[in-house]
Amino acid sequence: MRLRRQKSVISRRAATASASLVVLAVGAAACAGPDGKNEAGGGGKPRQGGTLTVLNSSPQNDFDPARLYTSGGGNVPSLVFRTLTTRNREDGAEGTKVVPDLAESLGKPSKNATVWTYKIKKGLKFEDGSPVTTKDIKYGIERSFAAELSGGAPFLRDWLIGGDKYQGPYKDKKGLDSVETPDDHTIVFRLNKPVGDFDYVATQTSFAPVPKAKDKGTKYEEHPYSTGPYKVVKNSGDGERLQLERNPHWSAKTDAERKAYPDKIDVRSGLNSSVINQRLSAGQGDDAAAITTDTNLGPAELAKVSGDKKLAAQVGTGHFGYTNYLAFNPKVKPFDDPKVRQAIAYAVDRTSVINAAGGSSLAEPATTFLPNQESFGYTKFDHFPAGASGNAKKAKELLKEAGHKDGLTITLTHSNDKNFETSPEIATALQDALKKAGITVKLQGLEDNDYEDKVHDAKDEPGLFLAHWGADWPSGGPFLAPIFDGRQIVEDGYNFNSSFLNDKSVNQEIDEINKLTDHAAAAKRWGALDKKIGAKALNVPLFHPVYKRLYGKDVKNVVISDWTGVLDISQAAVK
Repeated sequence: MRLRRQKSVISRRAATASASLVVLAVGAAACAGPDGKNEAGGGGKPRQGGTLTVLNSSPQNDFDPARLYTSGGGNVPSLVFRTLTTRNREDGAEGTKVVPDLAESLGKPSKNATVWTYKIKKGLKFEDGSPVTTKDIKYGIERSFAAELSGGAPFLRDWLIGGDKYQGPYKDKKGLDSVETPDDHTIVFRLNKPVGDFDYVATQTSFAPVPKAKDKGTKYEEHPYSTGPYKVVKNSGDGERLQLERNPHWSAKTDAERKAYPDKIDVRSGLNSSVINQRLSAGQGDDAAAITTDTNLGPAELAKVSGDKKLAAQVGTGHFGYTNYLAFNPKVKPFDDPKVRQAIAYAVDRTSVINAAGGSSLAEPATTFLPNQESFGYTKFDHFPAGASGNAKKAKELLKEAGHKDGLTITLTHSNDKNFETSPEIATALQDALKKAGITVKLQGLEDNDYEDKVHDAKDEPGLFLAHWGADWPSGGPFLAPIFDGRQIVEDGYNFNSSFLNDKSVNQEIDEINKLTDHAAAAKRWGALDKKIGAKALNVPLFHPVYKRLYGKDVKNVVISDWTGVLDISQAAVK
């Protein structure tokens, strides 16, 4: 596939995964029970009732299943939009599994994974009591192709036969032939290439059913029709205030994943991060039963948490498939020389980088590009062992072999945004480490918009810059393919293959793994491919982030999976 993500999508992913990361100091550990579920709010079995308040920085704008990039958005969309499949709502690694949602079971693939068939459950209803059919799912998918509803994931446009030419139901009344509904309970997808991960793709909100008769185009977001446990009763300020109440036609008998304990969900967004953390710390009024899904703790809040046992018990710790790294552009000298790239890899002091990123409780050292989670296929290796503080001696030896016995001078591009993983603090830590190896690093700090434009422009990409990547679902495919598949190099748009790798054997292995529908078997091969690519020194993995967020004292049943890294609203209860 060739991803052509819009800049807003990139920013959304980054904000969801890592807001305020680099301003974090050493944090307090979360206090979770032996089963991994935090028993805040007095312990005991969670009960139904009450109102859960969500305090977020980013508004829930474009609250339309066609326009949302994934079912993420802090998990809020999945309270309203059910999809063919969904993530397993469990803590940690168990939460990286994909499970049926509207579907009776996971999809039935053809032998070569180019045709996927799903049967949906009986008794599914919209919020008005009308039955959900596969025709509603097909229509929901078709409208995600409409130019008026841009912003969603690009995968179906790239993968469905005819998807590259289809313009949505408003312009093409015929519909998309590669999505078939032979009856009201069966839906078939015909793809132009093998996609072994299709069950993961089917978790995205574009797979949510939409009743054609209720579709109001760009205004549908004001009152989208729910199939989940909650319905939208008010959407104001373009998602700054989203009020949800119980959907009377949702049945737990058809939904094994969402617990739906609160009677109401009140999402208040557009708030300053320091205000959010102050309100959660104080826990007054409605804030006692509040959470955040996009705001990490800052230094002042963490200082308070570390000295307060009660607050320490209100910190949720999450992991998400994400890697921060140094990216090389081999088209720019001296990075065209593998020995120079290897020297830089040896010279990196990961301890100082992690300290700049907030400390060891908030960042874990990375020597692999794949995140250190089994679901991605993580295979432990370190081709250029720098130790905890860098190997300047080995770096100097390689530089000498490369003809730079007196050292060299290079430029490192980064963002000036201090709340980002590409911050000046991390750049300075790298500058200091490389100096010990005789490498003088000049820092080029750019405003964040300019930084994003420059590092993703194939014609203007710098030779060395700070970068990051997060997965759309917990598998090696969406992690390695966009960065290393040569067929995904974009010369005239947003390019993510910064090393411009176009290795026939790598491309072929990506295709072969994509044929596999056995996730464990695929993960093993993704890990082996990561190791193979890693030997080329096309980037230097730095760290995998860890996320810590406060929640109100009356919030119970805290579940944080490795799929999202944030508290799962569908499991939370209030005292």
